[in-house]
Amino acid sequence: MLLALLLGTGFAGLAYRLVDLQLLRHDELRVKARHNAQHEVLLEPRRGDILDAKGNLLATSVFVKTVCADPSLMGSHQAEIAHAVAPLLQLNENELRERITPRFRPGTTCEMATNRYVVLKRKVPIETWQRIQAAMTNLTLAPDEKQLSKQEKAFDHDLRQKSVFVETLDDQLRVYPNQALAAHVLGFVGMEEGAANGSHVLETIGKDGIERAMNSKLAGVRGWRVMETDHARREIVALRGQDVEPRDGLNVVLTIDSVIQNIVEAALADGMQTHSPISITGIAIRPRTGEILAMATLPNFDPNNPGASPANARRNRVIADIAEPGSTFKIVVVSGALNDGIVGLSDTFDCEHGHFHFAGRVLHDAESHGVLSVEQIITESSNIGAAKIGIKMGQARLYDYIRSFGFGTRTGLPLQGEVAGIVHPLKDWYKVSIAQIPMGQGISVTRLQMMMAMCAIANKGVMMGPMLVDRLEDRDHNVVAKYSPQRLRRVISEPTAKLMVQALKTVVSPEGTAPKAALEHYSVAGKTGTAQKFENGQLAHGKYFASFIGFFPADNPEICISVTMDEPKHGYYGGQIVAPIFKQIAERAANYLNIRPEDGEAPTVSDALAPPIDARTVKTASARSQ
Repeated sequence: MLLALLLGTGFAGLAYRLVDLQLLRHDELRVKARHNAQHEVLLEPRRGDILDAKGNLLATSVFVKTVCADPSLMGSHQAEIAHAVAPLLQLNENELRERITPRFRPGTTCEMATNRYVVLKRKVPIETWQRIQAAMTNLTLAPDEKQLSKQEKAFDHDLRQKSVFVETLDDQLRVYPNQALAAHVLGFVGMEEGAANGSHVLETIGKDGIERAMNSKLAGVRGWRVMETDHARREIVALRGQDVEPRDGLNVVLTIDSVIQNIVEAALADGMQTHSPISITGIAIRPRTGEILAMATLPNFDPNNPGASPANARRNRVIADIAEPGSTFKIVVVSGALNDGIVGLSDTFDCEHGHFHFAGRVLHDAESHGVLSVEQIITESSNIGAAKIGIKMGQARLYDYIRSFGFGTRTGLPLQGEVAGIVHPLKDWYKVSIAQIPMGQGISVTRLQMMMAMCAIANKGVMMGPMLVDRLEDRDHNVVAKYSPQRLRRVISEPTAKLMVQALKTVVSPEGTAPKAALEHYSVAGKTGTAQKFENGQLAHGKYFASFIGFFPADNPEICISVTMDEPKHGYYGGQIVAPIFKQIAERAANYLNIRPEDGEAPTVSDALAPPIDARTVKTASARSQ
C-alpha cells in the first residue's frame, strides 16, 4: 500500500507537470521553444562597385569574417591563445587575453553561466582567418598530447576547432584599390546601427562623395532566412521556412577617367612641392557634355582609412570652398557686354595708367595701361578696363548675366557639401560694386562654378550641367540606367562665344598674361586669375588665390582644365605659377585622349602619358609641401 501510494503520488505529480507544460504554460513555452530552435538570419547584399568611365575599378567590396571566441572552451589556455592570435588580428596581446578570460554571472535560472560569445574583431580578411585556423591547430598545449585521455582529447579538439570561430555569414569590407586616387569624388563609408525585422544591425552607409550620394543604389536590398536548428545549433535544412536571397547593389559607372585623374593629381602634387600652397585643386571637363573627367584636391586622404587624415584633407574644396575669383571673372562681364552689343572687341577704353578713381575708391591695375581695346583688356587682364565695361553695361544687366552663368546657385553636382557661393542682390550693392564685381571682387564663387562658366563659352554659349555619373549597371554589367548630358540654357549667342574665344586665345600669346600655358600643337583659349584673399573683412597681405582656366583646341574644344592654388608661397600670379601646371596636364591629356594636333604634326615621344603614380606618393607629397 505504501509503494502504491508513492507511485500514485509520483504519477499525479508527473500528470500535473504535463498539464502545466502542455496547457497552463503552453503559450509561454511555445515562444521559448521557437526562440531556441527557430532563427531568422539577415542576408546582406553585396555593395555595388564604383567604376571609372573605362570600367576600371575605383571602389569594391570584399567578403570578410567576424572573428569570435568562446572562453568556456579554453580552460586555462588563454595566454597561449592570445599569444598566437593577437599578432594576426593586430590586437594587443594582454588586452586580448583579458577579453577571452571567462566571466561568470548569475544566469536566468539562478545558476552560473559564462560568456560564450566574444567578438574579437570585425572585417577580418579571409586570408587572415585561414592563418588563425592554422595557428590554433598548431598550438602546443601539453608536453605529450598522445598520452591524453579520451576526455582530454575531446577538450583539446574543441579548444582548437571551436574556441575561436567566425560568424556563419560573411561581412563586407569596402576597399579602394587606388588608395587616394579620386578620394574626394569617391568619398568613403562607415558603419551605423539600423533596424531590420525588429533586430538591431550594423549597416554600411556612404558617408561622403559618390558613396553617400548614390548610397541607395549601391547598397542593394537585404534578404533573410528563417531556419530550424537542432540542439547543436546546426540547421535542419528540410525545415527551412523562408529563404529570400538578397539583391546586390548596382555598380555606379562615373564619367571620371582614372588615367586623366592620375595625370591631374600628379601635376598638382608637383605644384604643391614647388609652391607650397595651403591647397591646390584641378578639374578637367568635356565642355560639350559637361562630363567631369577628373576632379582633384590636395591635400587629400586615403578612403581606406579616412580617420587617419584631418577634416580639412577630406573636404572637397572644388565645391565646398568659396573665394573671390579675381580676373577669371572678367569673362562674364565682357561676354555679357559683347552679347548685348554694348561693346565690340575693337572698342577702346582708357585704363588711366593703372589708377582709376570711382565712387570714392581707387581701382588699380597690376601694370600701367593707357588706352586698350576690349580684346586687349582680356589679353592684359586690365581691372580698370573690365570695371569700365561693367559701368557701361549697368548693374541690372551685369546681375542678369552673373545669375545666368550660374553664380549664386549650386551646380547640381551629386556630391555632398556643395555651396552656392555669394552673389548679393542688387539692393545690397554698393556704389563701387558695379566696378569691383567685373574685376572679380565683391563676389564669391566655387571652383566648379567658375569652371562651368568657362565651359559655357567653350561650348558656343550653351551652359551644360556638370555630369559625374554616366550609368548604373547590375552585377553582370547590364545597363540599368543611363544618364544623359543636361543642357541647362544658352547664356550667350554663338557669335558672341566665338568673339570671346578669339579674345581668350590672346591670353596665352607672348603679349598675354599666360604664355606659359601655350601648347605646341594646339591653340589654347583661357584666362588667368589672381585674387587677394579677404580675412576678417579685410584684404590679407601676401595671401592670394592664383588660377588659370583654359580649353583646347580653342575653336573646337575637347577638354577644359582648371587649376587653382590657395596661398602659394613662391609667387602668386596665375599666369606665372598655375599656367605651367595647366600645360603639363594638357599635354599629357591630349596624348592620352588622342586629340588630333591642329598643326598636323604628331606630339613628340617626350609628351607621352604621365607615368603611373602611387596615390600614397601624392598624399605624402601634399603633406610634405604643407
